[in-house]
Amino acid sequence: MASEKILKQKEEAVKNLAEDLKTSNLILLVDYRGITVEDATKLRKEVRETNAEYRVIKNNIIKRALNANGESGLDELLEGPTALITSKEDYLAPAKAIYNFTKKNDFYKIKGGIIEGKVMTAEEIITLAKLPSRQELLAKLAGALLGNITKLAATLEAVRVQKENA
Repeated sequence: MASEKILKQKEEAVKNLAEDLKTSNLILLVDYRGITVEDATKLRKEVRETNAEYRVIKNNIIKRALNANGESGLDELLEGPTALITSKEDYLAPAKAIYNFTKKNDFYKIKGGIIEGKVMTAEEIITLAKLPSRQELLAKLAGALLGNITKLAATLEAVRVQKENA
């Protein structure tokens, strides 16, 4: 049986992780099998740049922390090597970073996760990751609006010129 000191350390780890998960907008579980240390280091850097955190934690600790928050929807995903990505801010940027990494690495897979309190499958997370960013969507909207306004201005100018000539 484990010593009391080790049990207290594990309880503290579960408590700290549960607090962290409770305040996170994104909780993402990934299977990190088959990647090199160099690739893992690059991925951690990319994830850190999106203001998210990439950690490898024992499945049992993750499961206990999730259960402490009343969340058991990810229990079946906690099999094999699992990395945990959390973000308290934007959930789309870290999801995109992980998705882009999975495209380059066949063995690296998204298992599932929780986004803003909703349990999501790997397919749902991948669909979200494929969406354009907020800035891209706003730029497209601005371009569409500007195009219509330009067409309206050109039409009004043509009507003005036609009336002057008539």
